[in-house]
Amino acid sequence: MSVSVVVPIYNEIETIPLLYSSLHQVLAGMGRDYEILFVDDGSTDGSSSKLKEIAATDPKAKVIEFRRNYGQTAAMHAGIQHASKEVVITLDGDMQNEPDDIPMMLGKIDEGYDLVHGWRKNRQDAWVNRKLPSKIANWIISKVTKFPIHDLGCTLKAIRREIAVELELYGEMHRFIPILAHQRGAKCVEVVTRHHARRFGQTKYGIGRTTRVVLDLLTVAYMQQFFTSPMKLFGRMGFACLGIAGLSVLTTVGMKLIGSVDMTGNPLLLLAVLSTILGSQMFGMGLLGEVNARIYYASNGNDSYAVRSLTNFEEDSPQSIKWRKQAA
Repeated sequence: MSVSVVVPIYNEIETIPLLYSSLHQVLAGMGRDYEILFVDDGSTDGSSSKLKEIAATDPKAKVIEFRRNYGQTAAMHAGIQHASKEVVITLDGDMQNEPDDIPMMLGKIDEGYDLVHGWRKNRQDAWVNRKLPSKIANWIISKVTKFPIHDLGCTLKAIRREIAVELELYGEMHRFIPILAHQRGAKCVEVVTRHHARRFGQTKYGIGRTTRVVLDLLTVAYMQQFFTSPMKLFGRMGFACLGIAGLSVLTTVGMKLIGSVDMTGNPLLLLAVLSTILGSQMFGMGLLGEVNARIYYASNGNDSYAVRSLTNFEEDSPQSIKWRKQAA
């Protein structure tokens, strides 16, 4: 099977030459048709120029340059949408993933799996601010989504292109690719992959994404369980609100009968009722907003990113034609 390797890049100018050399050596040695798609996510350190230098010497190296920084998910989505081969491999641009693991993952695809996701069993990161939060997050995600997995945060994945292009990725959804693919009936497997300490600089996509990941987890759980029948969720919430309201009323009546506390002027009752209604409305509006966003991007063909330039893409390719129309 032919292979498209998607690599999001954000201010990784020191790593790019080593990463390209390693990828080229591994891919050329497999005897498969391949391409390497570097997605420059609005870098400001000259990464784009370095990528274009590589593309000038190797037609299999392609560059998608964003107009600004849109985030890792947008970069991943752009790379997948521009891929032209049968299998898409995704990996980080910081050399922490091991390119030598790619043949092993493709072997699993050849066995009949639709998606192979890596497990950084011996992860080379700081324990307190990286490994521990990751372990907790993976445990929570596994419980919420009912999808058994050790390491959703590992970028190194192999997925059949026909499945990958159907996934609508936004927010921090790239880490939920195995779950989203599983929802579409993909046959998934997790394999142990190697992981290295970062050689240059610091992580560009840091711990500040935690809250966004949690919100996207809620969205994935909602889409998984209630997308086709929202009333199952909102009906339960409605009953819960009515139950809280009823309990508040009973408590207020009890306070009136026992302690002669004024019912109408009890601030706790008013605050509880108001907070319950407002919180329910906000949560419901947020979920409906996520649904509307997905419909917007899916139905109108709109992207969550803007491309500045494409390098080494054929002039008559669908990607080039679409980009020229958007730039016109």
